[in-house]
Parts: sequence; C-alpha cells; structure tokens
Amino acid sequence: MEQSDLPAKQTLDTLGIPRTTFYRWYDKYLTGGPGALEDRSPKPSRVWNRIPDDIRGLIVDLALAEPELSSRELAVRFTDTQQYFVSEASVYRLLKTHDLITSPAFVVIKAADEFRDKTTAINQMWQTDFTYIKIIGWGWFYLSTILDDFSRHVVAWKLCTTMTAGDVTDTLELALQASGCDQVAVRHKPRLLSDNGASYISGELAEWLNEQGMDHVRGAPYHPQTQGKIERWHQTLKNRILLENYFLPGDLKASIERFVTHYNHHRYHESLGNLTPADVYFGRGETILRERERIKRNTINQRRLQYRNQAA
Repeated sequence: MEQSDLPAKQTLDTLGIPRTTFYRWYDKYLTGGPGALEDRSPKPSRVWNRIPDDIRGLIVDLALAEPELSSRELAVRFTDTQQYFVSEASVYRLLKTHDLITSPAFVVIKAADEFRDKTTAINQMWQTDFTYIKIIGWGWFYLSTILDDFSRHVVAWKLCTTMTAGDVTDTLELALQASGCDQVAVRHKPRLLSDNGASYISGELAEWLNEQGMDHVRGAPYHPQTQGKIERWHQTLKNRILLENYFLPGDLKASIERFVTHYNHHRYHESLGNLTPADVYFGRGETILRERERIKRNTINQRRLQYRNQAA
C-alpha cells in the first residue's frame, strides 16, 4: 500500500482485500510490528467457567466411591451434598478423561415416552402389577407392588406365593395404611390401574374396591404400555436384585426392601426433574429445585469472580 501510486481504495480493490480488514491489520502493524499479524489460536487462554481443580478432584472421588451412579446422578448428588453446582455434561467429560465411563451391566429398554392420561397430584391413581422371582430350591415367588402414578413412589409391596385377589387386597391395605388414606377423609380415594390378569378381574377384588370407594381402571389387552410405570419399576428392580441368586425367601425379601428404600429415597429420577420419588410424594420437591437453582447461581457467580481475580 505504501509503495502503490494508486489511491488506497483502488489498490485494495485490486488486491481483493476489504478496507476494514486492511485498516485492522494496519493498526496492529503500527502498534506491534510484523509479529502482531501472526495467526493466533481462537481458543482463550483461560475459561471463566472452568471447574476448579480441587472441585474436579472431589467429583472423581465421589465417582470412585459410588461407581453405580451415572453422570447425571453424580452431578445431582454432588450439587446436593457439596452445595456446588456441576452439570451432567461436565461430569461426563471429566469421568471420560479419567476413563471412568463404563458400559451398564444391563440393557435398558424404554417404556412408552408418555402416559396419555397424566395425573396432577399424588394418590390420584395407583398402578399395580405382579412380577415373579425365583428362589433356588423354593420355586417362584410373586411380588405385588402399589406404585403412585404421579410420583412413582412405591407406596407398598408384598412378596407372595400366589397371585390371587386376596394378595392384591392385602397389598392395597398396606398402601392405604402407608398413605394415610384409610384414616383421613379424602374427596376421592386413589383409582387403581392394572392389567387384565385373573386376580384383577375377579369379583372378589371388585367387591373389595367398592367397599373402599375406589375406582378400578384396566389397560387394554396386550398393551402393557398402559401400565408403563409399574412395568419400568419391575425392570429397574430386577436389573439390580437379580444380579445374585437367592436361596431363602427372607434373603429375597430383605434385598427387595433395601432396593425399595434406595429407589424411593436415594435414586434420582430423570422424569421427575432429578428428584427422588419420595421428594415428590412427600411434597418437598419444589423446595429442593429452588435450592438447586440458588446453588447454581452462586456457583456461577463464584467462578466468574475467581476468573476476574486471576485475570486482574
């Protein structure tokens, strides 16, 4: 440009360089010389939102201490226990860097994406069904479960040797006691959703439900997706407790009891906004979500302040 006899605009047009680009280069050349025109990596030297190294170490320690938790569950558990927000994606990248991402011990088969007739509160509808588990030397036992449709909370369960209407009513009585619906005056008792098994279409069960003032809804034949939540509960249960053999009914019952406690009170459910079924069932879910949002805002502000202090 300095050696050209043509006007600046005409020279730049001949070279095919926009004027804004030339003058930006020229300003850099005047202030920093030829070295200022060298290509630089667009990657910033520091990222303001980077997780500090000590926090990253705590996340790895938690992953090693509780290897059964997924990246999503680890992120939520860390936020709740350490009062420091980390995202699921950040936890996944960190674990992948440390080669801590493993394949699941079982194959997950998803149920239907959504339940068509959604409930809006707890104890509006209970799903129920039987599943079978074998005890070596004893034969087959049958687990009857009452699951709250809104919160997915296991309200009651019973390990049975048969699948009769009496087993269903016994489980329902346990559920009514556990929920308090047998002691307080409620406008509507929970509806019961089941399949069309022999124990659910019996007159004995219909009579008992009528006495209790409970409605009964049955899914369409050959369409288990209607009871998708109870079916998914059975799969989740079996994926865990069937990793070992059982030789006594008491051992199986104790294993089921431990997992029900874990499922209700400790297992974060993605469809519930990473709350546990007990959080939703007992009405503390909104408080927990607000607290997590507060922790997230405080954590981001803290990281931004640390970045500014380091850059200063």
